[in-house]
Amino acid sequence: MTKLTKTFSLSLVAAGLFSSVASAQSIAIINATIHTSTEQGVLEGASVVIDEGKIVAINPESINADTTVDAQGQIVTAGFIGTMNQLGLVEVGAVAGSRDGGDDKASIDFDPSLAFNPRSSLIPYARKGGITQDVIVPNGGESIFAGLASVVDLSGSFDSVNQKQVALVVHLGEKRKGSRAMSMKTLIDKLEGHKSAKKDDKKDPTTEQKILDKVLSGEMPLIASVQRASDIYELVKLKDTFGINLVIHGGDDAVVVADTLAKANVPVIISSMANLPGSFDSMHANLANAGKLEKAGVKVIIGVAGDSSHNVYQLRFDAGNAVSYGMTQQGALNAVTSNIADVFGLNSGAIATGKRANLVMWSNDPFELKSHVSKMWINGEEVSTEARQDKLRERYTTESAMPRAYTK
Repeated sequence: MTKLTKTFSLSLVAAGLFSSVASAQSIAIINATIHTSTEQGVLEGASVVIDEGKIVAINPESINADTTVDAQGQIVTAGFIGTMNQLGLVEVGAVAGSRDGGDDKASIDFDPSLAFNPRSSLIPYARKGGITQDVIVPNGGESIFAGLASVVDLSGSFDSVNQKQVALVVHLGEKRKGSRAMSMKTLIDKLEGHKSAKKDDKKDPTTEQKILDKVLSGEMPLIASVQRASDIYELVKLKDTFGINLVIHGGDDAVVVADTLAKANVPVIISSMANLPGSFDSMHANLANAGKLEKAGVKVIIGVAGDSSHNVYQLRFDAGNAVSYGMTQQGALNAVTSNIADVFGLNSGAIATGKRANLVMWSNDPFELKSHVSKMWINGEEVSTEARQDKLRERYTTESAMPRAYTK
C-alpha cells in the first residue's frame, strides 16, 4: 500500500463512513443506568429499545429486538449537542480554502449549511466527546447579521443536515470601529422596517422577508452574540417590543441581569470556562456563572468557547467544570442535551419514546476526565468513535518495516 493510499484509507476510517448496525435492525440496550433528561429522571437497571432511528420503548415488559446490548450498569445518556461553532465548515483554520463559515457579503439569508462537509476529519473527533448533533452557525461578514444556523448530526452521512434555518444569528456589542449603538439601531430599524412594510400579494416574498417573518412571529429564534449586561438588557426590551424569540450567546455579564432574563424566559448560551474579563464587556466573567444562572431560573446552554469547531470534543469537560463550580449535575446534563433541543425545536436531547435515537453509553460519569464513550448510536445506528488521531497513534507506535514516524 502506498503512502497516498494509506493516508486516504485513514481518512475513510476517521470519517466514520461505515456503520456496524443496519438501520433496519432494532436494538435493545439492557441493564443500563439511563439518565433520561426528562421527568423520569435516572432509571437504574433499565432498558431502552430503538428501531427505525427512534426510541420505541423504555423498560418494556418484554424485549424483542434484533440485537441486544448489555450495558452492565454503564451510564446511557442522550447524545450531547454542540452549539455555536463551524464544525464541518472549516478543516484547518489557517487554510483559507477550508473555511466556509463566513463571507464578507454574508447577511440575513446566508446559509452556510450549503457547504457543510459531513466527512470532515473533525467530526469523528467530536464524536469521541459524546457529540451526536451540532448547531452550526455562520461567523458572518461585514453585516451585523451573520446568517442562519442549522442543525446537523455527526453520522458522517451526506444527509447529515437535519434542520436548516433554525435561528438567525446577529453580532452586537463592542466594535473595533464605530459605536455599538449603531449596531443596535441597525437591528431595530430592520425589525421595524419589516414589521411596517406593506406586503405586495402579487410578488413572492424574498428569502430575507420570509426569515424576518419567522423572527417577528417568534417561530425562528434570534441569537444575539453579546456580552455586556446593558446590551443584554436592551435586547430583552426588544423582545418585549417585537415579540421575538431571543437567545443570548456569550453573556459573560448575564449574571448581572439574571432575574430579568429568567422573567423574560430568555435562554443563555454560555462558556463555563470564562474566568477572566476578555474585554470591558465581560467584567463579570466567572467560572460560577453557569450555576448562578441556573439558580436564578435561566435556561442555560453550555457551549465551548474559543476554537470550538476543533475542540467541541471537550464539551463534557466544560459541563463537568460547571458542576464543580455550583451547577447541578442534572442542570449540566440538560445544558448539553435537552435545553438545546428545547430552544431549537429538536426531537432529540432526551431519552423518551418517539425521540430521535441519538444515544451514548459511557464507561462512567460522562463529566469525569477518565470516562470515555463505550458505544454511540446516531439515528439508531451504531457509529465508530475512532478518529484520525487514533489511527495516527497506531500508525506511528506500531512496529513495522517503515522507520518510526517516517522520520528517516
